[in-house]
Amino acid sequence: MHEDARLVLGSTSRYRRELLERLGLAFDVDRPEVDETPRPSERPAALVERLAREKALAVATRHPGAWVIGSDQLAELDGHPLGKPGGREAAIAQLTGMSGRDVVFLTAVCLARGAQAHALHVDRTVVRFRALDAAEIERYVDAEQPFDCAGSFKSEGRGITLFDAIETSDPTALVGLPLIATARMLRDAGFALP
Repeated sequence: MHEDARLVLGSTSRYRRELLERLGLAFDVDRPEVDETPRPSERPAALVERLAREKALAVATRHPGAWVIGSDQLAELDGHPLGKPGGREAAIAQLTGMSGRDVVFLTAVCLARGAQAHALHVDRTVVRFRALDAAEIERYVDAEQPFDCAGSFKSEGRGITLFDAIETSDPTALVGLPLIATARMLRDAGFALP
């Protein structure tokens, strides 16, 4: 890699920014400006892949020569995507629907440069929610206000108390960016990582 190669995170998510900072690389942040509306009949895995790729490519066009990371995450329940709730009532509804269930969280990351996506990875994490009553759901939502989190919880915070188990190959994926795959992609692109 040339010394002047830049890295840009195509996301305004503070969770992704904090995760990427763990790798010790300098990077800029830019908003991707991508329409996240699912296409008709688009399956959750296809949606999360498409959005990660589109976010990376949208930002890459504004930063010629830079390597750009795009990422997207959603929860899948009964084959339907669950995104960020945006508010209290929607968060309560999401958690109520996930109570006592296994929910799949898909987190995609794409590394792009110029007009080309060079690498794409989708992490699949299964979260087993314990049976939750209405009062504890409301207490949790009011305490943590997870309105900007797919699935209405923060696993790195109090949200961990909502689960019976998590099955994953990369615990950072559930927070918003699978760092194991991201580090591999960046090493393959020539970034110096331990």
